[in-house]
Amino acid sequence: MTTVDAGRAAPPRPLTARRSPAGPVLAVLWAGAAAVVALWWADTGAVVGAAGWLTGAGRIAGLLCGYACAVLVGLMARVPLLEVRIGSDRVARWHAMAGRYTVCLLVAHIALILAGYAAQDRASLWHEAVTVVLDYPEMLKATAGTVILFAVGVTSVRAARRRTSYEFWYYVHLLTYAAVFLAFGHQLALGEEFNGKPVATAVWYALYLGVAALVLWFRVLAPVRLNRRHRLRVESVQKEAPGVYSVVVRGRHLDELGARPGQFFRWRFLGEGMGWTSTPYSLSAPPRPDLLRITVKALGDHSAAVALLRPGTRVWAEGPYGSLTAERATGQRSLLIAAGVGITPLRALFETLPGEVTLLYRARGAEDLALGGELEAIARWRGAQVLYALNGPRGERPSITAESLRATFPGLADHDVYICGPHGFAQDVYGALRAAGVPDRRIHHESFEL
Repeated sequence: MTTVDAGRAAPPRPLTARRSPAGPVLAVLWAGAAAVVALWWADTGAVVGAAGWLTGAGRIAGLLCGYACAVLVGLMARVPLLEVRIGSDRVARWHAMAGRYTVCLLVAHIALILAGYAAQDRASLWHEAVTVVLDYPEMLKATAGTVILFAVGVTSVRAARRRTSYEFWYYVHLLTYAAVFLAFGHQLALGEEFNGKPVATAVWYALYLGVAALVLWFRVLAPVRLNRRHRLRVESVQKEAPGVYSVVVRGRHLDELGARPGQFFRWRFLGEGMGWTSTPYSLSAPPRPDLLRITVKALGDHSAAVALLRPGTRVWAEGPYGSLTAERATGQRSLLIAAGVGITPLRALFETLPGEVTLLYRARGAEDLALGGELEAIARWRGAQVLYALNGPRGERPSITAESLRATFPGLADHDVYICGPHGFAQDVYGALRAAGVPDRRIHHESFEL
């Protein structure tokens, strides 16, 4: 059985923190929305009467919805600038917000346009809706795309998401591409801002074709190239704790991937019925030129099946993604706080972060301390410290509060703090850290919650 040894990496090197491009990217996105409104303004003369106001508002909502669809797909493209420099979890939150904006704008566009047309024609809303769908060009396809977008929106609501499998949600979510494609034609066929206006039409085509190119390159061609080049296969599977398994993956020229401790890949194991699902798992050891390692806890069907993987199973990976890396550090003192399987990216960082590093590991009991032997070996090797927060003999949970953190870690406000664990745990620790005086810019967290 092959394992990835602890304490064998080169000594940690000081790294220069890089500023996140989140601000400039958001500024560009909002500038695009402002340009869309300016397009409507430049094409609109006097607005007269209720029908004119309703139709004009519907046109604005439709244009912004069309722009939001392009942004929505662009945020799904897994562009490294976004996924690595900004962070996959933050981009996922942007995507979720863009999805809510898109659905709201879509509802407003439909309601306002139909109301405006009905007022203009002195007809009922139902009659106007039937006429628009059946008689207007490109509207049957646009209607199909609208139904798909609503389905994606419904399955993305938190209450519905909790009741569906990840696989179902994932494949319904992919239908967003079909919805946007079906709705595109009616924007140009019926949009007054584009009729007879070649410059505006060319810009709209460039927006959508540019986003399509990003998706094609980063979600299709780049993964194909990665997997043809590196030929990943399962090397071994090792039990680390109850329900927790490490998978060592062997490949060629893995140093070319540029993966860093703290990052993750999206994995498909082409065997045991696991090839249909792409699931994010963090590297639990610094990457080597021929080996990568992940450590997985059985929390669902896919993660539970990891224990059944056989050596030689082909692996399809996409990445690396994520920004929970040493480049976030702003000083030479770091505190890592992990809970459960959240130890996986922090174990890799514990070995490689420069400067003074302390690890606080929260678990139910000693038997649940995955990778504990490696953590102790790393601590001895680099002169670092590992602390454990375990349940008491009657199951009582240790409290991690602002007071306990300040008492345990002198000079806490000067530390960079990396958090990884369940969503509720991370939120509680974040609140405690802020109450303890740690600046927000020094608290680093990346969530896999979808």
